[in-house]
Amino acid sequence: MPPTKLPESGNPLVFLDITLGGEPLGRIQIELFRDVVPKTAENFRQFCTGESKNSAGRPQGYKGSKFHRIIPNFMCQGGDFLNNDGSGSTCIWGYKSFEDENFTLKHDQPGLLSMANAGPNTNGSQFFITTVPTPFLDNKHVVFGKVVDGMDVVKKMEATKTGYAAPDRPNLDIVISQCGEM
Repeated sequence: MPPTKLPESGNPLVFLDITLGGEPLGRIQIELFRDVVPKTAENFRQFCTGESKNSAGRPQGYKGSKFHRIIPNFMCQGGDFLNNDGSGSTCIWGYKSFEDENFTLKHDQPGLLSMANAGPNTNGSQFFITTVPTPFLDNKHVVFGKVVDGMDVVKKMEATKTGYAAPDRPNLDIVISQCGEM
């Protein structure tokens, strides 16, 4: 395997290793746009590395968490490592959410990493990866990264059957088995 090429921008590069039904699916590599949205990028980076600690001083983050929502021709959503069902959220600063940093970047292509939220200024740990351009999300969700390798893995996730337990919930668990910074 050739060495990982870090972004020329100096932005962090993180990875998510994904399993589907307990079987390895592949690795997604994501450039975090620290140069545009530093606070949002750092929140995600720390949840990837496990640097963030909860109120009990224990590491918290994406390792072992599920992608709980898959909508074909739209996005794959994860990041609720508290409940694994889309109901939980937290941020690295010790509270449930933080403000929208800015809306400079647009949802103009597949493979963008954006904050899932429950309205203005409710960003936490949940995120989604777009599978198509989604301009209707512009100025509502903060774009803070882009898949630079592993979009084939995202497309396999997107193709996973859903609906047995809930309409957009994958029938087989899609899990972040390992994650970190490159």
